[in-house]
Amino acid sequence: MPDASGRRWAAPQDAALDDGSLDDLDGPLTSEPPHPINWNLLTAEEAETEWVELNRWVNWLRRTYGLPASVIPPFWHRHPELVWELSALHLHWLCAYDPDQHGSAPFGWHRDFADARQRLHDWVATSGTRLDRDRPTRQTAWPGEPPTDAVDEVVITDRNEDFIRFVIDDVERRRLAEDVFSKQR
Repeated sequence: MPDASGRRWAAPQDAALDDGSLDDLDGPLTSEPPHPINWNLLTAEEAETEWVELNRWVNWLRRTYGLPASVIPPFWHRHPELVWELSALHLHWLCAYDPDQHGSAPFGWHRDFADARQRLHDWVATSGTRLDRDRPTRQTAWPGEPPTDAVDEVVITDRNEDFIRFVIDDVERRRLAEDVFSKQR
C-alpha cells in the first residue's frame, strides 16, 4: 500500500524485532493489498510480518480509541480468539480506509467495530487475561476427553519483551514444521 507520497514500504528481510518497530506506523510492512490472514497456514516469514503488522495496528487502535485492557489486554497475542478477531478487524479497517473505497465505508467499519468491542470484551472476560497478569484461556474437557490441565497466571512485567519472545518462538515453530515438511517430500 503506498503512503501519501506514493512510495511503497516493505520491511527488510532481516529486520530485527525491537521496541521501536512495534509502534512505528509510518507505513505497512508489506506492499501487498489487504487480504484475509489464515494464521494456521502462514509460513514462518509470513507470520513474522503479520505479527508485527497486527501488533502495530492494535497499539494504534487501543491508543486512538482509549480502549481499556478489558477490551484489548496486553497479552492479546497469547489468545487465539483475540488474535482472530483483531486480525479480522484490522483487515476490515484496511479495506474501509482504502483510497479506492466508497466514502461511507468508514461508517460501516465503526458500526462493526462496536460489535467487535463487545465480542472482545466477552472473550477477555472468558480468557482471564488482565492488565497486569495472564493465563491461558481455560478449555472445557468434553465427555471422554482427558481432563484439562490446571492453568497458572503469570505476572506481566514487560509486554513488548513478551511479544517479541512470543513471535520469535512462533516463527521458530513454523520454521521447524516447514523443515520437517520439506524433508518428507
